[in-house]
Amino acid sequence: MIKLVRVDHRLLHGQVAFSWTNGLNADCILVASDSVVNDEVWKTTLKLGKPSGVKLVIKNMEDSIKALNSGVTDKYNLIIVVQTIADAKRLAEGYTEIKSINLGNTKESSVTKQISKQVFVTEEEQKIVKELIGKGIEVEIRALVDDSKILASKVL
Repeated sequence: MIKLVRVDHRLLHGQVAFSWTNGLNADCILVASDSVVNDEVWKTTLKLGKPSGVKLVIKNMEDSIKALNSGVTDKYNLIIVVQTIADAKRLAEGYTEIKSINLGNTKESSVTKQISKQVFVTEEEQKIVKELIGKGIEVEIRALVDDSKILASKVL
């Protein structure tokens, strides 16, 4: 069962590894990323940050979608982490059971608009978020599991 789909450019770190994993009683973290799957340094870093007793799976987007659709992940209390809003869209399009996406941390740049303390979005990402909302997917902003949920539709 998917407990959380989170957009976080840092992927696995304290907020995900401890706050969300403990708060949602997750026993598996799936990192869905085309770039990380082939980066040994990233993979090693993620493995070091994984909480004990929690399974860590790193797959590219296509294989992540296949695994979700096959049902092989159903036995887990699963947190899925992607790096970008575009990746979250791709995942939601490939696996239509995703009903909620958490925006946790996105990079600030000269072309982004800040919509929360830790979430910055480009114009294209704003369009994607609105498209996801239009498809009935909840897009919410929350850094930690105990934080109040802020609906993206309220801040865009």
